[in-house]
Amino acid sequence: MKKKHFNIPVLIPEAACPFQCIYCNQKKITGASHIPDQEEINKIITDHLSTIPENDSETELAFFGGNFTGLPDSEQRSYLSLAKPFLDSGRIIGIRLSTRPDYINKSVLQLLKSHRVTTIELGAQSFDNEVLQMSKRGHTSEDTEAASKMILDAGFRLGLQMMIGLPGDTPVKSLLTAHRIIELGASQTRIYPVLVIKGTSLEKIYLAGDYKPLSLEEAINWSKLLFLKFESAGIAVIRMGLHPSDGILTGKDLVAGPFHPSFRELVLTEIWSDLLTPLLNTRTTTLSLRIPSAELNYAIGYGGKNRKMLLNGFRYVNFIPDKSMNNGHRRFIKE
Repeated sequence: MKKKHFNIPVLIPEAACPFQCIYCNQKKITGASHIPDQEEINKIITDHLSTIPENDSETELAFFGGNFTGLPDSEQRSYLSLAKPFLDSGRIIGIRLSTRPDYINKSVLQLLKSHRVTTIELGAQSFDNEVLQMSKRGHTSEDTEAASKMILDAGFRLGLQMMIGLPGDTPVKSLLTAHRIIELGASQTRIYPVLVIKGTSLEKIYLAGDYKPLSLEEAINWSKLLFLKFESAGIAVIRMGLHPSDGILTGKDLVAGPFHPSFRELVLTEIWSDLLTPLLNTRTTTLSLRIPSAELNYAIGYGGKNRKMLLNGFRYVNFIPDKSMNNGHRRFIKE
């Protein structure tokens, strides 16, 4: 049986970021107002581990929110060394971190390898250089390609994060970005629709009328195509939609954009809707469907959307969860 994966997130907002991307205000996005010290990080790790079962689980310590490999070597070593007792005991299996493509080199990778880092996620965001330039990313798609190769050659797992709806982005460009992520050998990805956050350059551009964010419907439709493309290539989409801070949830820090706290569920609801809609042509009054139990909520749909859709054509609709169908294939069986 496959073990369940857990991350213990440690947020280091804007640490060592050499550029201020137009969409970024990490303190408002993460809700973290300062960089945690060693004592705080130890408490974060122990608190999380107390809620994670020791059996049938694998856990990584995850440094997110900044440009980790842009930190001075001494600071990187200090952070990474905090994991040693937990790695030695087997309570965590490795370390993952997020960083920029232009802050990867052989000496950096040697340092990370010596401290048992297992996964490196790069903020690729786009493989279109015009989109990167307009977003003031400060690196090119070629930088991402070179860094990805070095990471894989050094034996790390590679994650490539992408954003949709950046200035200059289009559905075609987003699909090309997904294609390059697949070609470069990433094993996992994240899809983040762009939000306009208070205190960013993008807020000024938006208020001046020079940027239009994706609507929620557009973000769902773009993400649906990307998710299916990644899924067919065997790449895990480990997140869709920004993990929100309280300020974004309440709207205090959100100016505009396709935010929804259950964005992934909305996307998978639409994928199941496309799968189930042809059933409306079935000539019967009742419908019973056996569904993989892991997909049951998505099949029924957010707010029961897909159930309601089917009830337009059937007097009775029953969804039956089936654990034996949890084999990674999205399908249903009519009873």
